[in-house]
Amino acid sequence: MDANATTPGPLAPEVLDRDDLRRALDEHDFAAAFSLIKKWGGLSQNRIAAACQLTPGKVSTIMTGSSRVTSIEVIRRISDGLRIPGHLIGLAPRPWECTDTAPEQLQPPSPHSGKAEDAVPWRPDATSGIAADLTRSDLVMDRRAATRALAGAAVTGAPLLDALDGWRTPAAADDRARRPGRLGAREVEELEATARAFRQWGRSGGGGLRRKAVAGQLAEVVAALDEHQAPAIERRLYGVMAQLAGTAASMAWDVGQQRRAQDYYRLALRAAHAGGDSRFGANVLAGMARQMLYNDRPHDALELVRLAQDGARHTAGPRLRAMLHTREAWALARMDRPSSFHRATGQAAEALSNAGRLDNEPYWIGYFDGAELAGVTGGRLLDLARNDPRTYADQAAGHIRTALDQRNAEAGRGHALDWIGLAECAFLIGDTVGAVDHSRRAVEVASCLRSGRVRAQLAQLYPYTVGDGVPRAVADVRGSLRTLLTT
Repeated sequence: MDANATTPGPLAPEVLDRDDLRRALDEHDFAAAFSLIKKWGGLSQNRIAAACQLTPGKVSTIMTGSSRVTSIEVIRRISDGLRIPGHLIGLAPRPWECTDTAPEQLQPPSPHSGKAEDAVPWRPDATSGIAADLTRSDLVMDRRAATRALAGAAVTGAPLLDALDGWRTPAAADDRARRPGRLGAREVEELEATARAFRQWGRSGGGGLRRKAVAGQLAEVVAALDEHQAPAIERRLYGVMAQLAGTAASMAWDVGQQRRAQDYYRLALRAAHAGGDSRFGANVLAGMARQMLYNDRPHDALELVRLAQDGARHTAGPRLRAMLHTREAWALARMDRPSSFHRATGQAAEALSNAGRLDNEPYWIGYFDGAELAGVTGGRLLDLARNDPRTYADQAAGHIRTALDQRNAEAGRGHALDWIGLAECAFLIGDTVGAVDHSRRAVEVASCLRSGRVRAQLAQLYPYTVGDGVPRAVADVRGSLRTLLTT
């Protein structure tokens, strides 16, 4: 079913009002929920499957209890396909719940929406134009427009990858007729310091008004680039634009605006290209790959990582190479290629072993150290453990504990994701005591962050807490998760 359709969903109000269905949805007991929907809603398994973008076989295994729904993306598809209001299923209100919004209004126009993205030339003037459109849109976005923006899905496949081919071409000169600019090195240093502070702000988790502050700073950079600055100053300004756009992308993602996040990532890549910074461009592509992985598009992610590795082949330092290898490993794990995953993980460890002092590489890659490598390796082993817990769950837990031992709460999202991952490892191996303890800690850490990405990962713990006869401590964890996920 089209999630943007405005006609009522297949479930009658009296079906959604049933206490037994509401209880099943609240506990994410989709075996019971689908059975009740089939019985009282008159929907066949095939219609449920089509509405939720699942195969009939998958629906059958869910209804028999041999398969559980643990993916937040699948839960969203169930909500959207069957028109189940978000609050009944542990989600924020879904975009289609705004019944006074016409379908063509659900997606706010992207910059240059009249053109295909790959038709916008990879020239500095075009990059400045995209930045001006994007920041103007963000600065006037109100709450209602932000709700509509949630409906925008990220571009995937060939339309995304083909639009990035310009990254491989040399940057063109900016031959616009512009009035002379007088920005000096000191002013640019202040802008760079601000971009660095915003980036750290973004890593701790944030969005909304914080992103407006980043968009405002971006607008100032655009204004400076509307003047003809000295070449060295102009390159640094595009570097500031790239870093601010990357931070805005992360913030948009954190509040669930996938398409807007992607718009900012593409701006960041174009700005890095205009400024001749292939290293930061590779970092942006790695961010785009991570977004594809969260959207269950591992093949797209692998293509983006390979594009990043190719573009920064002669400029990337050890930390950047190591980080790119971990993104590659992540995609390979999602594609269920364990041998290739281990190869890429080994290459990441080898690259990081050659890293020297932090001041030999850009500040923005300084976070990638032994703790970060342990954390991301543990997270990817957890991906494999969901299909083969006996082989991988203990390994994943060991790496995640190493990450927790070596970094603290200042790591923001990473620290929270470590606790969530450790809790899931414990659930997978049947360690109820550890699972309860780690889940409580995950809830405590996540409650201090404004990160939708963390909340989405936390929601993956919820299905482990559902079922008949779960211990009281696990039921208490379910209550804590529900409280946090619905606020």
